[in-house]
Amino acid sequence: MIPRYSRPDMVKIWEPENRFRIWFEIEAHATDALAQIGVVPASAAQALWTWWATNPVIDVAAIDAIEAVTKHDVIAFLTWVAEQVGEEARFMHQGMTSSDVLDTCLAVQLTQATDLLLADMDALLAAIKNRAMEHKFTPTIGRSHGIHAEPITFGMKLAQAYAEFSRGRARLVAARAEIATCAISGAVGTFANIDPKIEAHVAAKLGLAVEPVSTQVIPRDRHAMYFATLGVIASSIERLATEVRHLQRTEVLEAEEYFALGQKGSSAMPHKRNPILTENLTGLARMVRGYVTPALENVALWHERDISHSSVERYIGPDATITLDFALGRLTGVIDKLLIYPDRMQKNLDRMGGLVHSQRVLLALTQAGISREDSYRIVQRNAMKVWESDGAESLMELLKADPDVTAKMTATEIEDRFNLDYHFKHIDTVFDRVFG
Repeated sequence: MIPRYSRPDMVKIWEPENRFRIWFEIEAHATDALAQIGVVPASAAQALWTWWATNPVIDVAAIDAIEAVTKHDVIAFLTWVAEQVGEEARFMHQGMTSSDVLDTCLAVQLTQATDLLLADMDALLAAIKNRAMEHKFTPTIGRSHGIHAEPITFGMKLAQAYAEFSRGRARLVAARAEIATCAISGAVGTFANIDPKIEAHVAAKLGLAVEPVSTQVIPRDRHAMYFATLGVIASSIERLATEVRHLQRTEVLEAEEYFALGQKGSSAMPHKRNPILTENLTGLARMVRGYVTPALENVALWHERDISHSSVERYIGPDATITLDFALGRLTGVIDKLLIYPDRMQKNLDRMGGLVHSQRVLLALTQAGISREDSYRIVQRNAMKVWESDGAESLMELLKADPDVTAKMTATEIEDRFNLDYHFKHIDTVFDRVFG
């Protein structure tokens, strides 16, 4: 992942040193368990942990140099460790296969990454909730098909986002549980050369569950679901980012990204204030979703194992989690500092001469005894005059002058149907459902 869209804590999880440290812990815990059942001498496990206690520097370059000869990353690592530990290191990896180390390590890295993503989600949810409460009753126009529909509040817009990201967080928790499995089952997963007790011991030490049945690899449907979950969260990011982008358009300008002192929006036009952060988030969401299809295609491996998935995961594991971590952090900042303009929201609400209240008049006429078809026709013919005047005409005044309407409704009754507060009487109910 390029540094521009990376944050240090997530990057560290995918650095070679962290991977090799996890590999060592897998091997050392397995050697411990092997010693407990008498397969290897206790001195072998002790030698490994004694060396580890010195907090050795992992010489990545040296391991890479060995791999350049062996063409095998796990063998290169084991060879390097043996050079550091000495004779007792020959008891490492007894009955294990490379996938035992690689797949279990990936599970650890993905759980570490997910813990950071969950913290990111919590920060984003807190920011959204704060702004939702701030604008719980700030009137704005609800739009369908991009066209003025009926009044809503800006807080409710944000409550929708909060509920969506809450679902995303729940899915991420489930994905973490699904991905956090350990396989130390040997070649083709039969435990022929290693006792299942070893797997259980390593799993417990690493905070993982035992994989119920593996081939030579952990089944990749788990990983497919994990990356699909990241893709859904990325889509939620894009949905909220797209909302901000639309609201920042000059013709709308109900909200906009914070524009810092000294910031410049265009190399050519000094007046520009562009939604660059949310446009960036839209692009980053596309990237995260782009990793979902390769993860799905990794499910179908040949027989008990091939490595067609391996190169894919070396890309998508780091890139998807690093990108999503960055995007969640960026979106949190956007929402926390979002500039919100209630006066412009009210101006836009009023712009179309009261058309947003047309449904209330329609319903009132039906309740007064006019058929729905005729009620619709009466309201629509007046509404179209307002539409064609670009809001210069007033729907309320036109209705007051329409004999078909005044035959069934008084002027006061008509005016009452244009009460903005009417639309917000259940906002508390929605907020209670969303925020508890």
